[in-house]
Amino acid sequence: MKLNTEKNMEWPTVLDEYEKLVFRMTTPRVMIDNAGCSNATRIMIDSARKHGILLEAVQVLTDLNLSIKKAYISCDGQWFMDVFHVTDLDGNKLTDDSVISHIKQSLGRTYYASSKSCDGLTALELTGTDRIGLLSEVFAVLSDLQCNVVEAKVWTHNGRIASLIYVKESHTGFPIEDSQKIDRIKARLRNVLKGDNDIRSAKTSVSMDVTHTERRLHQMMYADRDYERKPMIRTSNDTPVVSVMNCLEKGYSVVNIQCKDRTKLLFDLVCTLTDMQYDVFHATANTATDRAYLEFFTRHTDGTPISSDAEKQRVILCLRAAIERRTSEGVRLELSTGDKRGLLSNVTRTFRENGLNVTRAEISTTGELALNMFYVTDARGNPADSKIIEAVRQKIGLSDLKVKEFPLVNHQKVDRDDPTAGVGGAMLLSLGSIFRRNLYNLGLVNSYS
Repeated sequence: MKLNTEKNMEWPTVLDEYEKLVFRMTTPRVMIDNAGCSNATRIMIDSARKHGILLEAVQVLTDLNLSIKKAYISCDGQWFMDVFHVTDLDGNKLTDDSVISHIKQSLGRTYYASSKSCDGLTALELTGTDRIGLLSEVFAVLSDLQCNVVEAKVWTHNGRIASLIYVKESHTGFPIEDSQKIDRIKARLRNVLKGDNDIRSAKTSVSMDVTHTERRLHQMMYADRDYERKPMIRTSNDTPVVSVMNCLEKGYSVVNIQCKDRTKLLFDLVCTLTDMQYDVFHATANTATDRAYLEFFTRHTDGTPISSDAEKQRVILCLRAAIERRTSEGVRLELSTGDKRGLLSNVTRTFRENGLNVTRAEISTTGELALNMFYVTDARGNPADSKIIEAVRQKIGLSDLKVKEFPLVNHQKVDRDDPTAGVGGAMLLSLGSIFRRNLYNLGLVNSYS
């Protein structure tokens, strides 16, 4: 089954032939194939090259909750050819015609599509030093100031915290627009973030702008320079392996990555490279069991490769941070209950009182239902004791707060000298092999060896 965005395209009567040509040239062409791969759906995208176009495509796939098992990206002059092998989060091919049609339409208007946003809400951006109970204090302040939390995401990394919280007025349900109230919110939250030892780096801001939440969290942590800080606690030896080499004859810098596979990994990496002002011209991504191997051929947006060892080291640190920010080895708890004022303040206060630290959180509300996810550890960063978890569940409600996942800590070190380690190892794929592999995946050659 193959679907093409140009099929059955209806043109507005106001468009002349030139405008139609421009529209064709600037609109991605999408083809979805379920026959060419036995265990994944293949999505092929042709599009004009511009800075960030790869991120836009990956962002669409990620926001649709698709798992990218393989990817092949190649650029020929001013044109991109992207091939993604995807499944749903359960590892199944995409067979529902309505789902396929939605994916095709979403990717076909990548240039113009806006990401899922919390329109009509006020966005609070917070960064500072992480500590046990900080999230409890933040939600207590918002509850006291009559702010209803509708959506929120919280990341922690290397002792820092970044949070994007979408709120509205509790009594009206409208965005918070009163300038005096906004000033009070910012001042009180800044005091909470400062604590006793973060006088300079704690930051709060209020915005009405629409933004992609997870991309913005990456930008906030990057601006906070979390990548330069030493990890407070590391409970796993499975550190991402990142290397950068220059391919001078082709004018590229080659970035190789090997790490544990997880959802949204490709998005996090492409997001970071894009926001650091690098263009990706060619790339491969492969997954095997629980490992991911990725290779990017990049240049600065001005067309030059990475120029110094210091810059290489900075790229390595930033990509490692991008991988680690979403990684959490805490116990995953899900809270599903009726939404009410002070819910988040009460729940996170219970965590704090029992010595649990929230390392990552996703807060959402649908109508009158609150669905919240928390990753929690003990004060030392280790997985929380099961007895403490059960005590917390007893206080919050056994039917409301459920354990969804206990961490599997992997202490096995990566062999960095293994020449067969795939895309993330020391052996680099040549540009020729990338081109030939892309042709193979499009069915234009019989092999890519």
